[in-house]
Amino acid sequence: MSKNQRGNKLLIFALGGMDEIGKNMYAIQYGNDIVVIDAGLMFPDEEMLGIDVVIPDVSYLVENQDKVRGIIITHGHEDHIGGLPYILKQLKVPLYATQLTMGLIEHKLREAHVHDIKRTVIHVNSELTLGQLKATFFQTNHSIPDSVGVCVDTPEGAVVHTGDFKFDMTPVNDQYADLHRMAELGKKGVLCLLSDSTNAERPGFTGSEQSVGESLKETFRHAKQRVIVATFASNIHRIQQVVDACVLYGRKLAVVGRSMINVINIATELGYLQMPEDLIIDTDDINRLPGHKVAVISTGSQGETMSALTRMANSSHRKVEILPGDTVVIAATPIPGNERAIGKTIDQLFRIGADVVYSAVAHVHVSGHGSQEDLKLMLSLLKPKYFIPIHGEYRMLRAHAQLAEAVGVRPENVFICDNGDTVEIANGRARYGPKIPTGKVLIDGLGVGDVGNIVLRDRKLLSQDGILVVVVTLSKEHGTILAGPDIISRGFVYVRESEKLLDEANHVVRNTMERCMKDQVSEWASLKTNIRDSLSKFLFERTRRRPMILPIIMEV
Repeated sequence: MSKNQRGNKLLIFALGGMDEIGKNMYAIQYGNDIVVIDAGLMFPDEEMLGIDVVIPDVSYLVENQDKVRGIIITHGHEDHIGGLPYILKQLKVPLYATQLTMGLIEHKLREAHVHDIKRTVIHVNSELTLGQLKATFFQTNHSIPDSVGVCVDTPEGAVVHTGDFKFDMTPVNDQYADLHRMAELGKKGVLCLLSDSTNAERPGFTGSEQSVGESLKETFRHAKQRVIVATFASNIHRIQQVVDACVLYGRKLAVVGRSMINVINIATELGYLQMPEDLIIDTDDINRLPGHKVAVISTGSQGETMSALTRMANSSHRKVEILPGDTVVIAATPIPGNERAIGKTIDQLFRIGADVVYSAVAHVHVSGHGSQEDLKLMLSLLKPKYFIPIHGEYRMLRAHAQLAEAVGVRPENVFICDNGDTVEIANGRARYGPKIPTGKVLIDGLGVGDVGNIVLRDRKLLSQDGILVVVVTLSKEHGTILAGPDIISRGFVYVRESEKLLDEANHVVRNTMERCMKDQVSEWASLKTNIRDSLSKFLFERTRRRPMILPIIMEV
C-alpha cells in the first residue's frame, strides 16, 4: 500500500497489542499526519528459544517517518514503553509522556545510548497540536501512577484510546479517574473508542488496591521473622503499601533486584513514593538486624529463572538467604504461561520452611485492569459510535465486543482487528481498510531482528533431538575419501554408550559417499544433501529421532 493511496481518510491500526498480551503499539493516521500511541515489548513464549524480548515491526512507520508527528505513551509499564530503546533508534520522532512515565523511559534510553530524541513531559491538562491532529488527555486509574487516556481530535471526529485502566474509587495515591472529563468527551461525541480488553472475561468491578494494603498489613502483623514481598517492579502503588506496612510495624526495608532498585529510585526522586529517609537499608545489613525488624521487597513474582526471588528460593542469591520461619508474599497473579514456574518457586520456598502467602490463599493482589463492569462504565461514559477492543487475546477482544453491544454500540460498528488490520473512516462511515505491514521483531542479545522463523526452527530442532556433525576429507586430485567420515554427536546420544550405532552411521555415510562418486556426483551441495538424507533415514529407523545433521566436506 503506497503512501499516495491514503488520501485524507482516517486510518486506525495496531502494530502490536491485538490478539496478544504485550507489545502494545497503536497508530492514528489522517492524511500526512500519524500519531503513535505506546511502544511496548512482549516477553517471548516457550517456542521462542533464546529470545529475550519481542517488539513490534515498525517498518511502515519508518517508511513514513516524515508523517509521524510523535509517540504518546499512556503509562510506564514494560508492555507500553519497553520497545522504545529499540524503536527510537530507527524512528527519530518526538516523544510525549507524563512525568513518572518519562522518568522511567529516560532511564531506559540512557542505558541504550539513545540521546537525540525530543522529549516532552505532559500532564492531564496538556494539549498537543500534531499536524491536523490534536491530542488531549484524561486521568485514569491503573497499577502505576500517572496513567492517562488519550483523545485525538481528527477532522473526522474524536478518537479515544483509554490506555490500561480500571475505576478505583479509593486509589492509593489519591489520583482519581476523571469521570467528569470522560463524560464530557462522550457528550461532545466520540467517533471511535479503543479500549483495554485484558479483563473483559471477568465479571464485576476490579477491586481497589487499598484492599491489598490491608492484607499486607495483616501479614506483617502476624509475621514472626522477616517478610519478603515479591511484586512487579513497576507496581508503585503496591511498593508504597509495603513501605506503609514497614513504617507501621517498625521494620527496615531492603530492596533486591536491579529493576526494583531503579524504579524505587526514580519514583522516590520524582515524589511518587513517600517513605522515611532512614527506612531503606543495604542488603548487607539484613542479617545484622533481628528478623522481626526486617522486610525485603524483591522482583520475581512471575517465577522468572534469573529473578531475585527464584534465586533466593534456590539458595543461590548472593546476598539474601530465606530461612525457616520467614514469610514470603508473592503479591501478583501468574501471567498466562508462568503458572508452572511460579508453582515451582512456591514449592521450593515451602521446602525451605518459609510461610508462603500468594493469591490462591490470600488477598495479596488485585488487577490493574478493569473487569466487565469497569469496561461497561467506560463505554457508557464515552458513548462511541465505533468501537475497537484492544490489548488482549482474541477471546478477550470478542468478550469486550459483546459488552459494547450490550451497552448500545451497534454490532456492525464494532471492529475486532488483528495487528496490521486497519479501520478506515471517511465521511463518518467506517469499514475495514487495507492491511499495514507488521509482525514481530525478535531481540536476542544485541541482535535486533536477525533471528527469524528459520533460526527458531533450527533452535527447536536442536533442543529436541540434538545435532550430528559429519566431517569428511576428500582428495582434490582423485575425489577419493582421505579421512573420515568422523561423526560428532551433541545432544543426540551419549557417545560411549552408542558406539555401535555411530559405527553403523559411519558406514551409511561412507557407502553414500562411494555411491555418489561412482555416479560422478561431485558438487558439494549434492554430496551434503545425499549424506543428510541417507543418514537421517537411517537414524530415524533406528532411534525414531531426527537430529540436525550438519555435513562438513573438506578437500586437500
